[in-house]
Amino acid sequence: MSVPVIAGLGIAQPPSALQDELWEGFFSRHFSGTTRSLAQRIFANSGVTRRQASVNPLLEDVSDWPTERRMRRYQVEALPLGKEAVGRALTAAGLGAGDIGLFIVCSCTGYATPGLDILLARDLGMAADTQRMFIGHMGCYAALPGLGAASDFVTARGRPALLLCAELTSLHIQPSSARVDTQQIVSHALFSDAAVAAVVVPGGRGYALREVTAVTDTSTADHMTWDVTDAGFRMGLSPKVPQVLSRHVRGLIDDLLARHGVSSSEVDGWAVHPGGPRILNVVERELALPPQGLAASRATLDEHGNCSSPTVLLILDRLGRSTPAARRVVMLAFGPGLTLYAALLDRQD
Repeated sequence: MSVPVIAGLGIAQPPSALQDELWEGFFSRHFSGTTRSLAQRIFANSGVTRRQASVNPLLEDVSDWPTERRMRRYQVEALPLGKEAVGRALTAAGLGAGDIGLFIVCSCTGYATPGLDILLARDLGMAADTQRMFIGHMGCYAALPGLGAASDFVTARGRPALLLCAELTSLHIQPSSARVDTQQIVSHALFSDAAVAAVVVPGGRGYALREVTAVTDTSTADHMTWDVTDAGFRMGLSPKVPQVLSRHVRGLIDDLLARHGVSSSEVDGWAVHPGGPRILNVVERELALPPQGLAASRATLDEHGNCSSPTVLLILDRLGRSTPAARRVVMLAFGPGLTLYAALLDRQD
């Protein structure tokens, strides 16, 4: 039986802005009073130098928009971004849109019906019998269950699958009059926009998907939330999240590697979702990683911020383009639940 392989990745990102420019030009006025000094420290210590935004607050302030207007704008911005990412992934894999048997779209920052899956399938010329799946509200870890579903389809059907993760967090800046707390400031300091597509095929060259696994601690379900409000979607992010991760991440990764007879020292690529500097520090400590173990994750945070679901795929792309390219990779991401997802990949030449 052929092993499912990621044969092509495609990335599309909107224009970028420097973190300092975003602070000086918008957020320094968005926050006021004692909140402003707290926000300034959080922005300065975010680990982010540059971020991308489809709707840049320096040019267009959406913070007072109602949710309906934000959702209409989501479709306007996400469709061309998704099309660009998918086109690049298909080209990298040497396939056409008509070859895809399953098209999966992950997004938690916008909704419409017909959705991105239908509109992109139409615009790109996918076959009428292409199956589709939309994964919403899984947040930052959605790429991994998406890869799991694509992998299962490829294994069962012997046909290629396509995953697209597209997030426009820039649409959800909260109004300055809204309740402001540290959690909200952190989300405004970290989040960014991106679309990344991955083509999964039966066998061949690329990163073979050996396993996707997960653990959920439902006792901490309130630690990470993403609520639909009349003024866009609002993030809730407890400062206790790193503590929960520290309880579960070592066991999850040790069990995953043990099932494949692999030791941590044999992993030369760690694609760990950069939920923020504290998250990366906790994972580095609990997994006893070498000093440069999370260099790709930190560089991605620095250059792109936290793009939610596309972020681990951005890191995987970076690891694959490094010299030498990472041979064995662990992907790790976290989100609502509180859920940890992990995957083991190895490079096939």
